[in-house]
Amino acid sequence: DALGEGLTSAMSGVGVGAIAGASKESFGDMVGAFRASLDTFLIVGVLAFVIGLVFLVVLRFLIFYCVWFAIFLTTLMFFFGGGILFVRSGQCKGAGLFATGRQNAAAVYAYSTQVASDRLNGREPVDESMTGNGADYRGVQSRSINGLACLEWDRQDVFPWYNSTNYPDAALRKSYCRNPHYEGDRVKAKTIWCIVGSSDMEWEECLPLGIIQPECRDGYAVEGETSRTALLVCAWILWVLGSVWIVLVLCFFWHIQLAIALNKVAAKFLGHNPTILLIPISQALLAATWCLAWLLSASFLLSQVPPDYTPTGYFETFEEAYGTAPTCSFFEFGSECSQTGIPGKCTDKWPMGSVWKDNVCAVEGGVTKCWRCAPPRYNLDSRFAVSFFVFLWNNAFLVAIGQILIAMCVSIWFFAKQRAETRITLSALKTVFRYHLGSVLLGSFIVAVVQFIRYCLKYLEKQAHAQKNRVMVMTLKALQCCIWCFEKCIKFLNKNAYIQICLTGNNFCISAKTAFYLIMRNIVRFGLVTALGGIVHMVGFLFIVSGTCMVGYLILR
Repeated sequence: DALGEGLTSAMSGVGVGAIAGASKESFGDMVGAFRASLDTFLIVGVLAFVIGLVFLVVLRFLIFYCVWFAIFLTTLMFFFGGGILFVRSGQCKGAGLFATGRQNAAAVYAYSTQVASDRLNGREPVDESMTGNGADYRGVQSRSINGLACLEWDRQDVFPWYNSTNYPDAALRKSYCRNPHYEGDRVKAKTIWCIVGSSDMEWEECLPLGIIQPECRDGYAVEGETSRTALLVCAWILWVLGSVWIVLVLCFFWHIQLAIALNKVAAKFLGHNPTILLIPISQALLAATWCLAWLLSASFLLSQVPPDYTPTGYFETFEEAYGTAPTCSFFEFGSECSQTGIPGKCTDKWPMGSVWKDNVCAVEGGVTKCWRCAPPRYNLDSRFAVSFFVFLWNNAFLVAIGQILIAMCVSIWFFAKQRAETRITLSALKTVFRYHLGSVLLGSFIVAVVQFIRYCLKYLEKQAHAQKNRVMVMTLKALQCCIWCFEKCIKFLNKNAYIQICLTGNNFCISAKTAFYLIMRNIVRFGLVTALGGIVHMVGFLFIVSGTCMVGYLILR
């Protein structure tokens, strides 16, 4: 035992040393690479800002095409995503996803063209049933499983012995797929086939018309019928959502045009007043400075861990110190199941301590106890809670200041008689800081309170997790989701309240009430404008990221 413990300790020490050395090397390599490419990093950062300005200029002229392209791309994502799930649900083991998708597409194309031809010519559909290896198939499938056109049996010279004369009972008519053979033949196909005569393939198997996903002989790529059914259901859900999306786009076509016109006005405003870009830049610099200062103070508060935070005594077993996990999953029940587990003496609260084994053990009542608790590296107390609330309030205040300043600039520009001579940025700064600073503080305070409640629920969730209480963890997660939705609504209402403040000059409460009723009366228009704003934001994000990556790659080369 002593030898085993010694070897274990030695190997653990070597492993920890290796991990630490690898971490130092990788971190050192990253720092060295960053220092070596610092000039490139700065140049690319400046170019990213320039590319963003170019996008804002181009947006004024191309916003119509950007919005409709994004709408088309969203529609394509619904149907393409549903197609991938549909193909995956019927993918055979060993077959590629692309090959399976091509076969499914070929089957859909062959079936749809035959149905359309029958309807146009007034023909009754032909029976496509078959049994076994397809010797009794008499359907009209004339394409292979990959969509290749079949050759006529009596006119092909690839396998000239396969014709209607040699196989009179196989119904080898035209180019329809069949499985001609005699009972005494040594080589027989497993299903219907046809001669395609391509350069790399002389013949290929077929599927009866209407069979999109055939049964896999060697099993499926997705094992489990329940999983395949779930994929199929999700595919149909995406297709239904895509269809609903198309209907909504058609129904709200003129509302979308109105939203595009509003975005054009916003782009026009930005083109006339480029100095407005100084507001988000200053906002970002202030936010970065404030976050850095807060992190320094918060680090000091977090490091104040009381000496008695974790027990200082000894424990007999690791389970007593660390606790035990639940013996069953959350969906399993029974007398032998423990859903909560047992919290340990060292890990019964969050932030959790750690457990270590002391070489010098204590003996109490004839029982040897070697396991001890180590305190965590940080602690959350009331001082940190106050500091964190101030952090949230300042962040919300900086965001609100940016929103109301931009809204005030737009309001002054829109109502100005001589727009070219109006210095809107300075006028907006004076008006906001002189008359509406209290409204901004109140609105940001409300946002900070809601955010603080959500983070308190997160703290309680961590405590419930430390207590191994799964039910409480799930309950607190659901409450956090509700608070998050409420927070989004509050932020949206605050932004529109700031716009009303700039338009009417009323205080925050009256402006919030006016904005709320205005949103309720025009909820569809607000929704479309917000959605299109998000689309434009996404297109701009992709444009700037792709442009910056391309320029950075060229510079590095």
